[in-house]
Amino acid sequence: QVQLVESGGGLVQPGGSLRLSCVASENMFRADTMAWHRQAPGKQRDLVASSYRYGSSNYADSVKGRFTISRDNAKNTVYLQMDSLKPEDTAVYYCRWTGVDGDYWGQGTQVTVSS
Repeated sequence: QVQLVESGGGLVQPGGSLRLSCVASENMFRADTMAWHRQAPGKQRDLVASSYRYGSSNYADSVKGRFTISRDNAKNTVYLQMDSLKPEDTAVYYCRWTGVDGDYWGQGTQVTVSS
């Protein structure tokens, strides 16, 4: 059983920045993919960014050029740096682990972008 704990959410003004963190309870090298998803009220949960074991990553079109996913394998932590935030980025953000151990989700962290 892999446990994921997110942190770093909060209230930020449009144009501001936040950095989300997700700490895994297991060695992150065991994960094929570490990803961030988000879910706004009344909407489906969507993929925001993915980080693959051997270094590549990909992003949703809506966040390209503004968000950056990175990982510190020594700390079993994946980050999501979010810059130039917009009100439409408001959502609960979830960390996800996918690999041979299974598919696991964190509890989510709220991000609200509002003036």
